[in-house]
Amino acid sequence: QVQLVESGGGSVQAGGSLRLSCAASGFTYNTYCMGWFRQAPGKERDWVATIYPMGSVTDYIDSVKGRFTISRDNAKNTLYLQMNSLKPEDTAIYYCAAALAPYSCALSSFKNWGQGTQVSVSS
Repeated sequence: QVQLVESGGGSVQAGGSLRLSCAASGFTYNTYCMGWFRQAPGKERDWVATIYPMGSVTDYIDSVKGRFTISRDNAKNTLYLQMNSLKPEDTAIYYCAAALAPYSCALSSFKNWGQGTQVSVSS
């Protein structure tokens, strides 16, 4: 079955950087859209970024454009999120997500989730 395991979270000061990783298994990784979502304390889980199966197409929520970069290594079945210029409002649990079916990239397609990794940004 689909398994997603995130790593790389931590605590940083504002302006710092973190790189999240997500190791994927149990499905044909290079045919699936992948995404990152986050959930801040007391808020619903929000979409952050999406990457298409070959990595040529990416999309981001406006608040992270120019600061975050989603990427993937299909040879290693791994998803990444490089986060630069972090702000306190980026504090959240970050979740890796896989779509429910190959080449399905709508936000509603993301039904497989990792356990999440905490990112805390202090001012």
